[in-house]
Amino acid sequence: MHADEPDRKGVHVRSIWNGAISFGLVSIPVKLFNATENHSISFRQIHTEDGGRIRYRKVCEVEEREVTSAEIGKGYEDADGTIIPITDEDLARLPIQTAKTIEIVAFVPADRIDPLQMDAAYYLAASGAPAAKPYTLLREALKRSNKVAIAKYALRGRERLGMLRIVGDAIAMHGLLWPDEVRAPQGIAPDTSVTVRDKELDLADALMDTLGEVDLEDLHDEYREALEEVIAAKVSGEAPPEAPAPAAGGKVLDLMAALENSVRAARASRGGAAPAEPAGETASEEEAEVRPLPQRKTAAKKTASTAKKAPAKKTAASGEKTTAATKKTATSKSAQGTTKKTAAKSTAKKTTAKTTTKKTASRKRTA
Repeated sequence: MHADEPDRKGVHVRSIWNGAISFGLVSIPVKLFNATENHSISFRQIHTEDGGRIRYRKVCEVEEREVTSAEIGKGYEDADGTIIPITDEDLARLPIQTAKTIEIVAFVPADRIDPLQMDAAYYLAASGAPAAKPYTLLREALKRSNKVAIAKYALRGRERLGMLRIVGDAIAMHGLLWPDEVRAPQGIAPDTSVTVRDKELDLADALMDTLGEVDLEDLHDEYREALEEVIAAKVSGEAPPEAPAPAAGGKVLDLMAALENSVRAARASRGGAAPAEPAGETASEEEAEVRPLPQRKTAAKKTASTAKKAPAKKTAASGEKTTAATKKTATSKSAQGTTKKTAAKSTAKKTTAKTTTKKTASRKRTA
């Protein structure tokens, strides 16, 4: 992607910084582009009585007149209130290597980066044909190592920390907060001693499994869509849509019941069977609020398609086949029983005949 060229959405993108990546003794000329965009709806401040715009004017305190943007520069206010002018030339001549360079200082596993440090995201594009080979070299080296690069760079008047990683076939850079800019979570966790039982954890696991995963591409900003509907209604002179009624809920006396009802509601929303009632006493007496999960359209569609795939005729045919099979089995068992009885009778007759023959022979010998 090059400056002043349209991106995949047809929007012209301009680079916000030009410099180079310092990779040891290798220098890679690059351009920096914003990797994200803001879709939030912005508002203007107005005078509620007549709808007039409220504007902020930039006024010089010395001359007491409004000034243009071209007349405005930077200045540092000293402890005694003195303003020390700082020009763009002063910033360009800063005695540091990162003024116009993204200096790679280390390569580390990605899990070493605390997500709390993550800041703005950018894309780094090779600047010109000569930069293509070293750019590709760095990209492939990052891919093969399964690591990210930690770098320092200067942007908007301050030195920053960054992380370089691969996104598709491009190198992306995430701005990172300095470690001392991340607050420790002291005093955030509950200071009350609480015991969590295995049954509660099992139900929590069941709820997590039932909710399952989600494709992040399917998520969207519903607040912005609702706000657009309100604006469109006002433009057309119609009444804005009313807010939906809150889901019915209630207080329960224990956490176990809250978890059980949550799992039951989650499975019902996906067309699954309700969980069996667990045996034993409840584990906690904490109050928890239970609200049923909204019915998902996806589950309804799947249920409908399943119903279409199983017509009644096939079921009836299946029933007839089962009945016929049952009759054959019964006939076979009956035949086997008759055969066994006949064999038993034949054996009995043979035994009787042998006994009679022996007795007759004995009598003749005695005589």
